[in-house]
Amino acid sequence: MADDDRDLRAALIRGARLRCPACGDGAMMDGFLTVRDACPACGVELHHHRADDGPAWATILVTGHILAPLMLAVFMAWRPGPLSMAFGFSAVFVALSLWMLPRLKGLFVGLQWAKRMHGFGGDAPRRA
Repeated sequence: MADDDRDLRAALIRGARLRCPACGDGAMMDGFLTVRDACPACGVELHHHRADDGPAWATILVTGHILAPLMLAVFMAWRPGPLSMAFGFSAVFVALSLWMLPRLKGLFVGLQWAKRMHGFGGDAPRRA
């Protein structure tokens, strides 16, 4: 793929599917949250990513916006006790967070690759 045509939408979808943002064939992750140094299929370097706390922040934001109205609806419909609500929704929050976190990290890496951020542009980093 030429450097001029990096499709943002395709890179985001591939990243969310935990695939290489460049080719979509190779696995991006080497474990639960560890991004591979390079794609095993096309060889594009992935070690440049700087996802940092972005995926964790996005996971909390999204799961909170999903679960808050759901908690209100469950409470209004069935009036469960406080412990039932706390344990039940804590388990749902943890499960949803564990599912979303690697996918959002892949999305962040895909975004950085498509926008040529943090060394993904192919240019050597400048030294001061």
